[in-house]
Order: sequence, then structure tokens, then C-alpha cells
Amino acid sequence: MKISIIGDGGWGTAIGILLNSYGHKVTMWCPFEENRELILSKGENIRFLPGIKLPDTVNWVTDSAQAVEGADGFVLASPSKFLSDVCKRFAGLISRDAFVVSLAKGICEETHKRMSETAQEILGLDSIAVLSGPSHAEEVARGIPTAVTAASTCEATAKKAQELFTGPLFRVYSSDDPVGVELGGAVKNVIAIAVGASDGLGFGDNTRAALITRGLAEVTRFGIAMGAKPETFAGLSGVGDLIVTCTSTHSRNHTVGERLGKGESIKDILASMKMVAEGVWNAKTIHAMGQEFGVEMPITDEVYRICYEDHPPLDAVRSLMSRDMKFE
Repeated sequence: MKISIIGDGGWGTAIGILLNSYGHKVTMWCPFEENRELILSKGENIRFLPGIKLPDTVNWVTDSAQAVEGADGFVLASPSKFLSDVCKRFAGLISRDAFVVSLAKGICEETHKRMSETAQEILGLDSIAVLSGPSHAEEVARGIPTAVTAASTCEATAKKAQELFTGPLFRVYSSDDPVGVELGGAVKNVIAIAVGASDGLGFGDNTRAALITRGLAEVTRFGIAMGAKPETFAGLSGVGDLIVTCTSTHSRNHTVGERLGKGESIKDILASMKMVAEGVWNAKTIHAMGQEFGVEMPITDEVYRICYEDHPPLDAVRSLMSRDMKFE
């Protein structure tokens, strides 16, 4: 197949490398010419996936029309904050019956819609699939065995995504619950900031385990309120993605939290980062949605206060530990 990947970030690049290794003809769309030139001159995506040699057979373009020309399928790989604007650039260029897979993990701040909903609406698609799970770009690009979930309300679309991405070192399960799969991928980034802050404060394994476990309860409550299936959060896109994002050195969200715990300001942290930490953006949106739908989300609420109200991380811990006693 000829696959067009919309976005030149680390995850999109890793997926491009993966699909290229299967023999597909891959075209990567870059929003900025300067990064395309840097990629072509260095042979690697230094800004977003350093240290990984890129295959010569991947085509890198900046022109939208050129990116979609002759494509059999499309992979949306822009960060959640920019996905809406990117989709508007491709509106009218992608047919409504096209095969499209979204990799974005987040919720639209303005509309509170999931990324696949946003893309499907702007592009006018009949159906769309989402791909999510514990899958750091650095490891996928290096051929580390990985398992994820492809989901869609259209069984045929989910199955096609499963078949496209499955390979010797990349196993894909299918699901009919894109709501749960997407929300698991969005909320876990917020929980990872909390775990990182705990680590930055110097707390130990007990605290980390408590935050991950209670974070999973929070993710599940939120997902069910949005119409997801409870069992989805026991899978790869739920607890699997939560574990890897909360514990890995590759996790940008954990890193943000760790630096917050050590006393850095959120402004300075974000200014120093080349790649995005989705949890910071999503904390604001998920906090607002939790209040709107009456979902109890104490960890998310504290992360929101840390990121947007200069709430000290140590005070956030005190707030969580002093909550009313509950029945688990």
C-alpha cells in the first residue's frame, strides 16, 4: 500500500519506519520545510526521534496535495493540540471513504471532542480508526516487541488497521470501543505527570503504585461517563499505556512531573522542551470535563492546579492524602 503519514513527530516517524519495513510505500508530511531539510541532510529526525537512522525509501514532503497523491491510506500523527488545524489543511484532499487511522492522544480543548471525532468531522469521513497502547516511539523504531490496540465503531475499519500495522515485532489487537481506547490514551498522560511529581519529590514505590492504581480508577470512571466500556481500561490502551507512561524514562509527561516535583516552574519546563507533553494540555480539558459531567477526578484536579494555578506539588500530595475515607 501507499501510506501517507500526516505529521513528522517522533511517533509518526516511528510508524513510518515500521510500515516501510513491511514494504509499504511511505510518504511523510512535514508542516515545516526547515525540519524536512534537516531530516534529509542528516538522515534522521534529529528534533523528534534522534539517534534513529531513517530508511532512504521514505519520502518526505511539505506540500499537502503531494502528500495525499495516490495514497491508499492515511495516518494522522500530529499532536492533539494541532490536529484540528492540520486536518483543516487536508480537508477536501482526502475522500470521505478513505482509510484513515488517528494516532493522536488527547481531547480538543475548544469542543471537548476526541481526536478521532474531530478528524472525522473536519475531513468528512465515513469511518476512522484509532491506534493506541503502550508504545514509545523510540522503542518501536528500534524494533522492540510492542502490542497496541486498533479501534473503530466500524468493524471493517478496525480490522483493516489491525492488518496494516501487525508485524513480527508489532502486535495489534482490534476493538470496537474507540471511546475507551482514546480516553485511556489521553487521561494516562495526566496521571503520569502526577507520578513524575511524586518521583521528583523523592517519594518511593509505594506512592507510585498508589497513584497508578488510583489513577486507573480515575481513568475508568471518566471513560465510563463518556460512554466507554469498562473492560477496555483493563487492556493495552488502558492499564498498559498507563503503566508505561508513568514509569518509563522515555515518558515526556513523567519528565514534566518529575521536574515540577523538583521545584521547576511549568513555564520554564515547557520552554525547554522540543517535543510536546500532551498531559499538560489535557489536564485543563479533562479537569473541565470532569467537573461538567460530575466525575470524581482528584488526581487530575491536583495536576491541573499544579500546571495552571501554581499549586505546589507537595501541597497536592497533602490534599490527596487528607481526602475523606472511601470504600475501594
